[in-house]
Amino acid sequence: MSKTILTIVSDYGYWGVELTGPMVKLEAAGYTLEFATPKGQRPVALPPSYDTTYKDPPLGTCVTTPEDAAQVKSIMNSPKLDNPRSLNDWVPERPYYSAPEFLRALEAYYLRLREIDGELTKYAGLLLVGGSGPIVDMVNNQRVHDLILGFHRADKPIAAICYGVACLPMARDFNERRSLIRGKHVTGHCIEFDYHDGTGFVGTDFNMGPPPYCLEYVLSDAVGPEGQFHGNFGKPTSVIVDYPFITARSLQCSHEFGEQFVNVLDNGLRRYGW
Repeated sequence: MSKTILTIVSDYGYWGVELTGPMVKLEAAGYTLEFATPKGQRPVALPPSYDTTYKDPPLGTCVTTPEDAAQVKSIMNSPKLDNPRSLNDWVPERPYYSAPEFLRALEAYYLRLREIDGELTKYAGLLLVGGSGPIVDMVNNQRVHDLILGFHRADKPIAAICYGVACLPMARDFNERRSLIRGKHVTGHCIEFDYHDGTGFVGTDFNMGPPPYCLEYVLSDAVGPEGQFHGNFGKPTSVIVDYPFITARSLQCSHEFGEQFVNVLDNGLRRYGW
């Protein structure tokens, strides 16, 4: 059985514990994380995510423990994040309809995706790390979508936390255009957890203000009447397993998220949290 987890991280900043929380649980269970970023850049943790004095505006409290901050810093300075795989180099770009020889280019695109499906056999599952960075380069990234679809075809676990979850409703077969999570139970950033101001990204001095979309609305619409979005506002954590999807609301869920990911991989867990 494969013991490698493909882990996709933004080039524009990840929230520290949303990587280290599941990473620690997975590594303790014998799994290895293989990293990929959209451009192959070394991923960088968002500075507030390892600042123990940072007060989360919606929650009105400091959200990073000294233990989590130390763990995030240790990963930041380790070689584990060196030389991640570039999605741009690995996964083909779907051609525009206006491209010369469009039909031949589209056929070549699908042939390459078929090859990649074979390459995904080396992985036990997929992890989509959260933070504000995914808003920029993961959520509407066709290459990320194609990998999600590949893991879905292989019936392998797909785990996402915070704004990593936003990739799931966007990942749709190009012909069917149907939400991959329709009929599923999922969690994600609920309205009450959204910033009014201060959404920022590594490598820029741009303050977006609030997030560019309300993830709760996107997820609620994507799962349709047969499924359900669970915000679980007021509860300390929100982790939902509706196989093959493992979703977690935000940073507070990181350790539980990792535990349930391991339970899915090793113990056949198919349903949790609802």
